[in-house]
Amino acid sequence: MDGRECNLEVIALGTVGASEPEQFLTLQEIVAAARANLPPGPWSYLVGGAETETTVRRNRQALDSIAFRPRVLRDVSRIDCGAPFLGRHLRLPVVLAPIGGLESFVEGAAATAARAAAQFGVPQMLSSVCQPGLEETAAAADTVRCFQLYVRGDDAWIDDHVRRARDHGYTSFCLTVDVAMYSRRERDLVGRFVKPWRATAPAGSRFQSGLSWDQVKRFKDKHDLPLIIKGIATVEDAEIAVQHGVEVVYVSNHGGRQLDHGLGSASVLPGIVAAVAGRAEVWVDGGFMRGTDVVKAIALGAKTVGLGRLPCLGLAAAGAAGLVRTLEILEDEIRTCLGLLGVTSFNELTPQHVTAAAPANEPGVFSAFPLLG
Repeated sequence: MDGRECNLEVIALGTVGASEPEQFLTLQEIVAAARANLPPGPWSYLVGGAETETTVRRNRQALDSIAFRPRVLRDVSRIDCGAPFLGRHLRLPVVLAPIGGLESFVEGAAATAARAAAQFGVPQMLSSVCQPGLEETAAAADTVRCFQLYVRGDDAWIDDHVRRARDHGYTSFCLTVDVAMYSRRERDLVGRFVKPWRATAPAGSRFQSGLSWDQVKRFKDKHDLPLIIKGIATVEDAEIAVQHGVEVVYVSNHGGRQLDHGLGSASVLPGIVAAVAGRAEVWVDGGFMRGTDVVKAIALGAKTVGLGRLPCLGLAAAGAAGLVRTLEILEDEIRTCLGLLGVTSFNELTPQHVTAAAPANEPGVFSAFPLLG
């Protein structure tokens, strides 16, 4: 399966009701329910990427090219899945990555996701183009909040967003830097699907296109919120980010939605971790769908894994309760994986727990879910 065709009407999956999230036993059932609930436009937006979608497939291929090296006869009767997050200790080493079109998947959009994040206990990174906005999303739930900005104005406009984010309890600030141009997402074009925020995006897009390291330096000189640079894909740019004093180098290719024919995030992660050398935290996203994926990233040196499509699937399957259930299943997968590797926490993971291997499956957006025929 390559993600282009996805027949989800398979035995044992079609019996789970989207209104009863507690009945979901697997992430595969979450995906099936989301597919049943979403119309063609939002579904294509969710699963699609740029042009040939090569980067989408390489994200998955990179993860599938990593195998585990388990150690046995360790006492794993007690396992802690928690991990640090910018000075806090959270339930899982994951963050809800910024999604610009959550309103396409669930009523309430980012506010609904915030309630789920608070209930389960993971951070939410809010996209500046996601409804209902930073103030309303902050008011919806008391959770760890990060704010991600698409630049649509001048320096004063950026400063205003920093002030508003700080005033509403956002503890870090993110600039996404891999969107100098908005990509050609052919599923959306063929289906004539336009996300609501895209109707007004061109008015300020020249500011995003003009974003440079000068603005990063200015931010660090003027503001004391931790700064996350999202969209780093090379060792060279990771080194420049560290030289500018950023707190987080966020390895990402926008889920394969921006530059086509890029490398998979997991394949560039080890080199970037080595280059950063502990001078900043390294986060990563891109194709992460299973608990084993999260464990692989942490073993390779990432501190936090961003989840993009997976939370959207949970929200589309059954709203906030569906996202909470998605995270519960992911946590169970992580706990099982850690125990079978012979470790009791993420602190015990090292690169020695993983090795290179040939992928066993044809990569695709849902190749992590083999029961979806």
